[in-house]
Amino acid sequence: MDELDSTLVRLLQRDGRRSNRDLAQELGIAPSTCLERVRSLRERGVLLGFHAEVDLPSLGRGLQAMIAVRVRPPTRAVIERFQRFVLAMPEVLSVFALTGTDDFLLHVAVRDMDHLHAVVLDKLTERQELADVRTSVVYRHLRNTVIEPL
Repeated sequence: MDELDSTLVRLLQRDGRRSNRDLAQELGIAPSTCLERVRSLRERGVLLGFHAEVDLPSLGRGLQAMIAVRVRPPTRAVIERFQRFVLAMPEVLSVFALTGTDDFLLHVAVRDMDHLHAVVLDKLTERQELADVRTSVVYRHLRNTVIEPL
């Protein structure tokens, strides 16, 4: 990636709905060059897609939590089966596969504490492969919306 690609990625992360003409004008390049650069970034897998960011409380998901999970036995089949299960849960936003004490960290968004309690007790602990589960409520979720290349 050159400086032009890096700047283009930064601009698109700030606002993925900007028009090609607007991007080209800000970068000082022809619209056709800009379009080709965006196409190349997508083909190379730098840009994975464009999405709308939503307000979770507006969707009835005002409470977020991180759930650390350990499964046993730690075989490929058990891990892959558990991954498929949690990815299918509507409450799950992200699944992180880890090294160390925990095997997974689940980022969930639910209605309230009762809903979180039900997710843990009625969905997760019912799984035979679940060896341990720890839940932490998220007070605030902050994130960088623009990721710079290193």
